Amino acid sequence: MDRTRLRFWALYLTRFAGGFGFITLVTLLPKYINELDPTAVVLPEVALGGLVLGGLTLSKGFVIGMYTTGFTLAQTVAVVPLAWAGDRYDKRLVLAGTVGLGALVYAMFPLVDSSLSFVVARAAQGIAVTGAGLMSLALVGELAREGTRANHIGKANAARFAASILGSLSAGFLYDAFGFTPIFVVITVLLTIATVAIWVFLPPDETTVHGFPFTNLALNERILTMATFRVQYAVAVTLVRTWVPIYAGVSAASGGLAYGGIAVAATVVAEKFTNMLCQPYTGRISDQYGRARFVFVGGGLYGLVALAVPFSPAIGQALALPAVFPVLGPLSPAFLPLVGFAGLLGIADSLREPASMALFADEGTGGSGVASSFGIRELLWRPGSVVAPLLGGYLMADVGMQWVFYVGGASALTGVLAFLGVLVWSHGTGALTQW
Repeated sequence: MDRTRLRFWALYLTRFAGGFGFITLVTLLPKYINELDPTAVVLPEVALGGLVLGGLTLSKGFVIGMYTTGFTLAQTVAVVPLAWAGDRYDKRLVLAGTVGLGALVYAMFPLVDSSLSFVVARAAQGIAVTGAGLMSLALVGELAREGTRANHIGKANAARFAASILGSLSAGFLYDAFGFTPIFVVITVLLTIATVAIWVFLPPDETTVHGFPFTNLALNERILTMATFRVQYAVAVTLVRTWVPIYAGVSAASGGLAYGGIAVAATVVAEKFTNMLCQPYTGRISDQYGRARFVFVGGGLYGLVALAVPFSPAIGQALALPAVFPVLGPLSPAFLPLVGFAGLLGIADSLREPASMALFADEGTGGSGVASSFGIRELLWRPGSVVAPLLGGYLMADVGMQWVFYVGGASALTGVLAFLGVLVWSHGTGALTQW
């Protein structure tokens, strides 16, 4: 195996190890809630001059929310400094450091014994996940030739989806059989191997960008055009990806299908599996035929499929599909259409994701700051990913479950239409086929 291929495989391994650790901990989150039994916390009063601070009560719900929000806030804060450090100094060094930090953090999780220590550990995990994700994608984009960039990014993402499938399916079984500690031993070993592979197979990064590349890239015309799509599409994906399993699993009284755990997992795995299979291929053809049209078609298809999800019961009944399945037992005729729609969502996103990532990589390579370009891409996603769960909760509780998917689908469609409009207005009628 030649040296270049080994470099890419080291980065694919890094994506796999990071994805496995992330999804495993997400899967185990309910177990931690049960184990730690979070309760309301009263902040101590602190005298500061003539003022008395503290004394506030943090509700149990707030404490549980911080189990996730601590991770997300740390990610948001870490994006800019980590991306800047990667462009200014050595992306390989930053990648090895954050993956090594991840190994250390996961090794500490079995020692967590309180809500505070869990939130702190989750924040450290957020920093490690952000650094590993940004730097691995930046190095893939930098090492790949322009005509193969989306293909290599698609392969890197496929490794992450494979880890998500394996982690989500195995975490519960391993916990029931062995408890927390052996799971984190596996994750720590994987990340340690990835750290060694990075150090052995990747050369020192000699591309140095002086100054603050975020400033120039924030005014880049192509990135600004992509922003019109990405900000809205973040709402769509966060709503749909979060609420497909919720729709499958919650009670009929709440607007769901009341399926059991295995059936719910099938909807999650279907989306990840088709995305994993398709991304290397869709990345390769977007290298050949242009990025923008794949963003447009993938985003539009995602929106149309999202709009169709609430019609799963009607489709199942119209087609007289089975309502009882081996192993799964009695479900409803909506099961097969819902799994099919989840698979189609994965295919749609596989059209969009490698092309979108390659566009940002294209703008960041050549001395502009590829890590910072991916950092901007990450920041554009944040507002929608924070607002969407709150919006989804309101729609589900006060309007109707189906409206989560209607709003999510509409957000994807308005995103691609805005993208097309700005693309034609700013870059001409041929830009959709030329980018």
